Amino acid sequence: MATLNLRLPDSLDRQLTALAAQTHQNRSDLARTALEKYLREQERERLMAEMVEAARFLATNPEARAESIAIAEEFLPLDNEALDRAEGRKPGDSEPEQWWK
Repeated sequence: MATLNLRLPDSLDRQLTALAAQTHQNRSDLARTALEKYLREQERERLMAEMVEAARFLATNPEARAESIAIAEEFLPLDNEALDRAEGRKPGDSEPEQWWK
């Protein structure tokens, strides 16, 4: 396992020490956990930014948009069948009466 030395502002050091005492964990474990969480969040934000960029491209590129719509329409009957089965209906059955009516 690698070693990392870092300087903390006094206020952060006091908070870390207090939390370590409250949770009966050592400071290194708490810092490691916080760093792991931060790195996961950064990776998630990076992936989300990539997905947003791809979605914007698909939305603004007429050719890509048309292809996306065609793919979605192709899978719509399968989605509907899956929903029917999940709701306990056989595909093609009429809609049951709504309980809230």
